[in-house]
Amino acid sequence: MRANTAAGIHFYQFESFNQTVLAHGVFTRQGGVSPPPFASLNMSVSVGDRYENVRENRSRAFRALGRAPDSVADLWQVHSADVIVAEAPRGSREYLAKADALITDRPEVTLFLRFADCVPILLFDPKRRVAGVAHAGWRGTLSKAAAVTARAMVAQYHCRPADIVAGIGPSIGPCHYEVGPEVVEQTRAVFPDDADELLIPVNSHYHLDLWAANACSLRAMGVEQIEIGRVCTACNTVDFFSHRGEHGQTGRFGALIALQ
Repeated sequence: MRANTAAGIHFYQFESFNQTVLAHGVFTRQGGVSPPPFASLNMSVSVGDRYENVRENRSRAFRALGRAPDSVADLWQVHSADVIVAEAPRGSREYLAKADALITDRPEVTLFLRFADCVPILLFDPKRRVAGVAHAGWRGTLSKAAAVTARAMVAQYHCRPADIVAGIGPSIGPCHYEVGPEVVEQTRAVFPDDADELLIPVNSHYHLDLWAANACSLRAMGVEQIEIGRVCTACNTVDFFSHRGEHGQTGRFGALIALQ
């Protein structure tokens, strides 16, 4: 990934994505109007920030990437592996659905989700001109939300897995993501052949590599073009909101993807 700035907004972009046909970015927490502990580019009203602040932050972020704020299609995120086809912006609705992934082939639609340690997964098929985004914490990762989203692109738009380019963005890294016995057990059940690589022993506990797990599920369904940003949000709370790194008192950063 590479860091960029436009109109005072800082964001990261995947080098493997074609910038001429795709607008995309994973935003940092810099450049907004929200006060602490949401300072400053908080994208979520669910954390206690004022609606007016969030609206202004989203507007700044969208315009920095050349997208109209009213082109947004977003979700009430519930840690699922459910995928919604966005055929139009959400308009006056509060959100399109309760789900954690979106796909579209409409250039008038901007797909947008929010994060604070969970993994942003951006997907793009340059041949079929289809975009997707998924939100994957440990539940979404073990539900293989990344692969489910790519599979929805295949089913809805006849994409070929080999043509899909995936970007795995900033999230809590294996350096910080300690998990309990329940998650360890489920990881071994979901990824029986890869669990020893995904679960990293640290003293008497395990850390889970969410980046590698999501890449593993994508490769298993035929997606081979995968770029992993390897930016840990818990290590970088100056630039990113981190639920675990800031003990739950924080905002949410955004990620968007749209066809030009």
